Amino acid sequence: MLTIYDFTLRLTIAFILGAVIGTERQWRQRMAGLRTNMLVALGASMFVALAAKIGGDATGRVTSYVVSGIGFLGAGVIMKDGVNIRGLNTAATLWCSAAVGAFCGTGFIAEACIGSAFIILTHIVMRPLGARLSRLPIHKDTSVPVHYLIIIKCRQEVENHLRVLLLQFTNHDEKILLRSLKSTDDNDSSIAFITAEILANGNEDATMEKIAGRLTIEHQVYEVSWNKAGHENDL
Repeated sequence: MLTIYDFTLRLTIAFILGAVIGTERQWRQRMAGLRTNMLVALGASMFVALAAKIGGDATGRVTSYVVSGIGFLGAGVIMKDGVNIRGLNTAATLWCSAAVGAFCGTGFIAEACIGSAFIILTHIVMRPLGARLSRLPIHKDTSVPVHYLIIIKCRQEVENHLRVLLLQFTNHDEKILLRSLKSTDDNDSSIAFITAEILANGNEDATMEKIAGRLTIEHQVYEVSWNKAGHENDL
């Protein structure tokens, strides 16, 4: 039978361990910091302690609900920033804080402390290692040619100027080769569609983005897009 003393002790441990985990996150100025991790640990501990007080198979069922339910909270801190995804580590930390709270709620205090230690070690010790690994060069196989299409919609008046720019961009980069350059008016004499076929020695998505971005800011250019292997990527 779960007594008031046991309940208070388990919540106290969850409170302390959640604070330890949250302090590191607050120090890193993450979205889910001190109080968030403490509340997650406390909430998980209270739910599991409630299940333990009810008895039977309630503990296992409530714990599984905590594991799945914390996922909704974690999803709220994951954000897309351009081509990058932010908040994954924070969401994972909240998930781990819930696990620590669940251990406290079931009375496994030693296991909760060990789990908290591993969470802190992951953030403190593995963070610089991860940053170092991210800076290591990646060997890429550039032997396979990749075909790109750059399509520009613009006014007829700037068509020749844009064709010259495309020639300059491709002539100054040894990794790409301009294979063809054609224009159509699509039954509108005031509008021109320029299509440039480019052969690259490997994956040159970044180069295509750079060229498309440069062309987009030109005067009287309405739209610029580039395609690779049938996939469109509009700027």
